Amino acid sequence: MQVRRDVKIRPQDDQGGRVPPGQVVTRAWPVLHHGEIPDIDLSTWRLSVDGLVENPQSLSWDELSALPREERRNDVHCVTHWTKLDNVWEGVSVRALLALVRPLPEARYVLQKAVGGWTTNVTREDLERPGNILAFSHAGQPLTREHGWPCRLVIPHLYFWKGAKWISGLTFQSHEEAGFWEQNGYHRHGDPWKEERFREDW
Repeated sequence: MQVRRDVKIRPQDDQGGRVPPGQVVTRAWPVLHHGEIPDIDLSTWRLSVDGLVENPQSLSWDELSALPREERRNDVHCVTHWTKLDNVWEGVSVRALLALVRPLPEARYVLQKAVGGWTTNVTREDLERPGNILAFSHAGQPLTREHGWPCRLVIPHLYFWKGAKWISGLTFQSHEEAGFWEQNGYHRHGDPWKEERFREDW
C-alpha cells in the first residue's frame, strides 16, 4: 500500500523552540494510563463516529485500515513533563476521516471515547488540524498494547493525553463536555506552550 510521506520534517539535531516550558526531553517512551490495559478483539472492535455529522460511521478494523495511509513526524509532550522528539507515526489522517463523516456546522466540540470507558474532550478546531493522525504504528512498528493498540489519536500541538489511547469513538457535539481526565483535574484545553496542565474553573 502506498503511504504518503509528511514533507514537513524538522532536523533531528535542532531542538530550538521545540520544547515547551517545564518539559524534559527523553528518548524513552514512558507508559502512563489509569486502570488496566484493555483486552481488545480486532474481530469485534469498532471506531464509531457519531453525533452532529452527516454520515455517521461504525468502522471495523478492516474498514478503517483500508483507508489511505499517511505518515506524520512530530514531537509529543506529556503533562507529566516529558517530551519525546521526532516520533514517526503511520495511520489514517483525521482529516480523511472527517471528510468521510462530514461534521455539521454546529459541531464545535468532540468527545473522544476509548475502550474501557475513558474519555477526553477537544474542540473541533483542534481536532481538524492537519498534523493529527489516527495512528496504527510508531517508529515503524505496530503500537504495543500499553501504547494504545490497535489505534490511538495523536494531536501533537496539545498535551499527549488529549489523544485517546485505545480509541473507539468520536462524538461531535454543539456543547463542551468534560471527559474523564478533565473531570479529574486536567485542563479543558491542554496547550503545552501555555502549560495548561491542570483544571481551571469551567
